[in-house]
Amino acid sequence: MFFAPDILSTLTLPEEESAHCVQVLRVAIGDQIAITDGKGTIYQAEVTNPHKKHCEVRILSSEQPEPIHRGHIHIAIAPTKNIDRLEWMVEKCTEIGVDEITPLLCRYSERKTVNDDRLQRIMVAATKQSLKATFPVIHPMTPIRDFIAQTQAQDLLIAHCADGYAANPNKYALQQCVTPGHSVVVLIGPEGDFSEEEINLALQAGYRPVSLGKARLRTETAGLVAGHTCVLMNE
Repeated sequence: MFFAPDILSTLTLPEEESAHCVQVLRVAIGDQIAITDGKGTIYQAEVTNPHKKHCEVRILSSEQPEPIHRGHIHIAIAPTKNIDRLEWMVEKCTEIGVDEITPLLCRYSERKTVNDDRLQRIMVAATKQSLKATFPVIHPMTPIRDFIAQTQAQDLLIAHCADGYAANPNKYALQQCVTPGHSVVVLIGPEGDFSEEEINLALQAGYRPVSLGKARLRTETAGLVAGHTCVLMNE
């Protein structure tokens, strides 16, 4: 599948997509390809001019696949010190159908910056590979205080380790707090966890503390587990 956000108006693949189509896949005149606009529509098209910089096509048909889940799933997570792990999580959350991802800047964050363009490229590649019509939104890194103040959802959840990572009476199992069809936000902290101030700030804003199970998880694994659980609860 190829990505062309303005395919209806241009009938031409972007330069990078054209190069991959023509030089790597060796697509020729008359070959049919699938194109997504990233906004919910997949087009079947016929190549009319296989140029390596501006591959031209003719639209044959279009479809708008049904969403793979109900509700709206937003994972807000502190980036890992090893950026490869965050990138892996973005790729996998895109594949399973998470709608939004926000890197969080927290008090104990070991990584203070992320490469927004690289995360976008990883997201685009994962969306195409998994044949999805709609791209998730990858937000810039946001201080947790600003995120809590600005973000609204029907189910607000925070996974912290202040009371231990295993299930305990002070936390709810994540699956018990996800209402099918609702918008949900799950906060995942850094390797050093959220600070006490950050946890209290979230709780005061209406976030419920949740457990992701009895196993101790890495930050990026916790993000993926949270996203997958929310998707399954909304199927």
